Amino acid sequence: MIETSRIVIVGAGLGALYAALKLSPHPVLVISPEVLGEGASSAWAQGGVAAAMASSDSPAAHARDTETAGAGIVDPAIARLVTGEAPRRILDLTALGTPFDRSPEGGYVMSREAAHSTARVVRVKGDQAGHEIMQTLIAAVRATPSIQVVEGILATSLEVTQGVVTGVWVKKAHTPSGKLLIRTPAVLLAGGGSGGLFAVTTNPPRIRGQVIGMAARAGARIADPEFVQFHPTAIASGEDPAPLATEALRGEGAVLVNSRGERFMLPVHKDAELAPRDIVARAVYLERQAGRAPALDTRACLGAEILTRFPAVAQACKRAGIDPVSQPIPVAAAAHYHMGGIDVTEDGRASLDHLWVCGEASSTGLHGANRLASNGLLEALVFARICAEGISEAVPMAPAPEVPLEIPEGDEVTDEAAVTRLRAAMTNGVGVVRTAAGLKAALRTIAGIEAAATGDSLRNMTATATLIAAAALAREESRGGHFRADFPQADPARACRTRITLDEARAIRARATEEP
Repeated sequence: MIETSRIVIVGAGLGALYAALKLSPHPVLVISPEVLGEGASSAWAQGGVAAAMASSDSPAAHARDTETAGAGIVDPAIARLVTGEAPRRILDLTALGTPFDRSPEGGYVMSREAAHSTARVVRVKGDQAGHEIMQTLIAAVRATPSIQVVEGILATSLEVTQGVVTGVWVKKAHTPSGKLLIRTPAVLLAGGGSGGLFAVTTNPPRIRGQVIGMAARAGARIADPEFVQFHPTAIASGEDPAPLATEALRGEGAVLVNSRGERFMLPVHKDAELAPRDIVARAVYLERQAGRAPALDTRACLGAEILTRFPAVAQACKRAGIDPVSQPIPVAAAAHYHMGGIDVTEDGRASLDHLWVCGEASSTGLHGANRLASNGLLEALVFARICAEGISEAVPMAPAPEVPLEIPEGDEVTDEAAVTRLRAAMTNGVGVVRTAAGLKAALRTIAGIEAAATGDSLRNMTATATLIAAAALAREESRGGHFRADFPQADPARACRTRITLDEARAIRARATEEP
């Protein structure tokens, strides 16, 4: 065990790094499983950051679009808070050196994405927003003396004493090891979402719900876990994770077609390819289920420009032997973003004392049942700032030497075969289209994997998987990213957020697994 007066930040994505900078000169310790910039979902984000930067736009309009996309359960006060602060976060990132795309007149180049009423997404080099913002933040973090970064270390569990988080257990991320307890005055969890719990996902390999599960196992309340967003245009090339064909392509005029050459979104929604993500994702999923090979056609709207304006998409196509200049890009719906997460208040506090959460691991009430495109990075920025201010007020600043992390020897490893079974069960039973039978089958598989699990990492995954599937079983309606084929309509009586503990989710699982 080691004690420090540094604030411990678990995670190394946009929220974690921005919070570390905002906490300066408060000494912090950032725990990252990967080299900074390599394992975070933020670095993979293509679209950009939603913000009302244009004179024709307003935070109020941005908030209205956020509430509309969220299908009735967005917290209006949180939507106003986040969208109102959005322009300031863009200006702050610009001041740090983020090379946002600019017009010849110096304004920000804006993209329009699904369910936005106007072009509102600030971008970098077409589809490089996440990478470029992360590189800017990494450089600033490396240059800040108060921030200690430790790479190759994985947080596995929280120490809680009488409802107060007092420490974090960590181990080596890539090799077998024992565990070390770090005692700290406060913990900020910013370790990403849960997309990697599904077999088809756009998330980095390590983003598999571990942080949410870790908090749930410690007793933290979870909110809206059933609401998982599936991106409609992951490139169906067989890669794991699946590369993303950014929504900005559809904003530029790309269309979805099937093997018959039909634009199948036209009869589905008045906004066709720019309908809310859940609607487009279900349509893509059903086309693939019917054997009609959905694809994204960029030929007419972009032609050869896709190679230079959207380099990440072009590179993914090249790896798969696809020429997007001359042929449509095959696509599939893939787990992309978790609207649910650790329940937090408007100041970023979890239900356990001395625990703050920001980014995709949190559930603030901003996204409701369906996240508005490019609001994810925005929420991470705004709540990273909020959490940093709250921690600074709650925890007195004290001198803190760097923490020497000497992880003891040990042999704890994650059963990768069990992880593969878990991901298959989540995709098959808790995916784009859900039923009671499928959810119960998934819960039985999850329970079996959990019973045989020997390490914290896998138990964290099964905890989050249990929360998602149990809450999905309990919500007998369809709303936003949660679609029940056996309850295909929204129920007005259920237009409220879910709040649930792991014990409650396990009770639902136990009842479901006892049934024939």
